[in-house]
Amino acid sequence: MTPERFQRIKQVLNRRQPDLTVLTEDVHKPHNVSAIIRTSDAIGILEVHSVNLVDEPPIFNQVARGSQKWVNLHTYSDIKIAITGLQQQGFKVYAAHLSDRSINYCKLDYTKPTAILLGAEKWGVSEEAAREVDEHIIIPMLGMVQSLNVSVAAAVILFEAQRQRLKAGYYDRVRLDKETYDRLLFEWCYPEIASNYRQQGKAYPNLGEDGEILEVSQSAIDNYWTLD
Repeated sequence: MTPERFQRIKQVLNRRQPDLTVLTEDVHKPHNVSAIIRTSDAIGILEVHSVNLVDEPPIFNQVARGSQKWVNLHTYSDIKIAITGLQQQGFKVYAAHLSDRSINYCKLDYTKPTAILLGAEKWGVSEEAAREVDEHIIIPMLGMVQSLNVSVAAAVILFEAQRQRLKAGYYDRVRLDKETYDRLLFEWCYPEIASNYRQQGKAYPNLGEDGEILEVSQSAIDNYWTLD
């Protein structure tokens, strides 16, 4: 870990937005899932949520470009559980969905805790999901085509959220609590050593100003060097 690398990681972590997220429902094409995760990282999103028939949606690394290492992915088997869980955490869940109650995506206040729901490539969000969310939003279409690729739609909506949050100064201050910040900083800097500490049920050691580990257990060091 070089001092420059440490400062870069801190710079990214300083701008993470814990109250802005994406929820996908049965988005199954690897390039779309990967592109959404890559855009989420660019926006400063900390976590992405996904409901899929498989345990975990496929990630196409050439599209994600490593961004999946910096964005936590939570998977669910039931859309109602996913939506309700986010709402119980204080999120408003907005589905990209055409209906008689849909509003222009630009009219939302994205400075409030917000989750954007995006549905399957061919069918969009399910009827159950449409009933459970707080609001439906649309991106106005002025051409012959009446919809966007799901990853493109995600980017359009999320960059509007970023624009509003930049204007509100949300990226100018750390928005993570100290415990979460310190945990993620260590995990991002030293993922293998962090894994060893978790397996041992031990707290992470402190880091110095340049990212150096100030104290570390001998067993963690031994395990680190014996990794394949």
